[in-house]
Amino acid sequence: MKKHCIIILLLLGAQISAFPQEILYQAGIHNFFDNNEFADCPVGFSQTMAGVHLVPQLGIGWDTKHRIFVGVDAMHEYGSDKTFGYHDLIAYYEYDNKPFRFYMGAFPRKLAVDKYPLFFFQDSVTNYRPVMNGFFWEIYSKKGDYMNIWLDWISRQSPTARETFFMGWSGRYNWKVLYAQHFGYMYHFAGTMDPAYTMSVHDNGRLWTALGLDFASKTPLDELSVNAGWAVGLEQDRITNSGWQCPQGLLSELRAEYRGIGVFNTYYKGASQELYYNEFSNQLYWGDRLYRATRYDRLDGYLYFLKTNIISVKFIFTLHFVGPGMYTEQQLYASFDLDNLKDKKSGKKYHYLWENWLSK
Repeated sequence: MKKHCIIILLLLGAQISAFPQEILYQAGIHNFFDNNEFADCPVGFSQTMAGVHLVPQLGIGWDTKHRIFVGVDAMHEYGSDKTFGYHDLIAYYEYDNKPFRFYMGAFPRKLAVDKYPLFFFQDSVTNYRPVMNGFFWEIYSKKGDYMNIWLDWISRQSPTARETFFMGWSGRYNWKVLYAQHFGYMYHFAGTMDPAYTMSVHDNGRLWTALGLDFASKTPLDELSVNAGWAVGLEQDRITNSGWQCPQGLLSELRAEYRGIGVFNTYYKGASQELYYNEFSNQLYWGDRLYRATRYDRLDGYLYFLKTNIISVKFIFTLHFVGPGMYTEQQLYASFDLDNLKDKKSGKKYHYLWENWLSK
């Protein structure tokens, strides 16, 4: 067996050495501040989350299609006496040869699920779970069409830890100003190894299929789109044999942006999601907890102070309408990313509307 492994490694090394290699690097500092005020909200609570991520990576690339990266995502929470309260290994293989893209290993979560709505993953997931462990495969086109599948193995079963993992898929097809999109995942939430008592085993899924219109190319705006579709939650408790429960409703989005100033509105009307939240909270559910309401409207107003391929500074002020109540949230994100990847877009600075106001 050892001889076979050595032979395989030698053959792999010879294969790589046959192509010109390039040393790659990526370095990122990502700051976040998120303060929400949900006093007296029946499905939310007030909290402030803030911290900074240090994300250095080194890699090697060959044959223009293959890359291997190794690094770490280390996060320091503001006010903590610990240097790094959270840290995650980054180590993955990347293959990118249009129309196919593939990642496998421990890679940044944003590479796979950045397009997913908050119905699936609340924004704090990116802050506290920045790395995905598994694989991501996608087929994509120049006009923005894509279809992908992915696996995220959250927790390996042990005497103290449950076995948990995601299987997901999403896609989008564009035809002139019309587009269709779909997002979905299934989350398996099993028990620990040889538990002392019978533990519940849950399967939790989310689906959203929508049709939309994108008018950005037809107007002076940088972004102008609207969509609406049917959102479905899938819930199953295998121990109680409750069968599948399927809370569902209408979910729609509206986005408009011009020179760094924009609005984004999300509206949900339907059955309450996250049926077992009081028992398992965010151990079982990774989506925004406010979708436990039967009617929920979120209005984001945002401003980019700066946005290039190296620096991004964004402020968001949010109004949450839950039933008859209104609640507020403020977010500030400041990111610095530097790399020597040749496929990065132009690093030019965009011109923003607020700059014109200040110059007058």
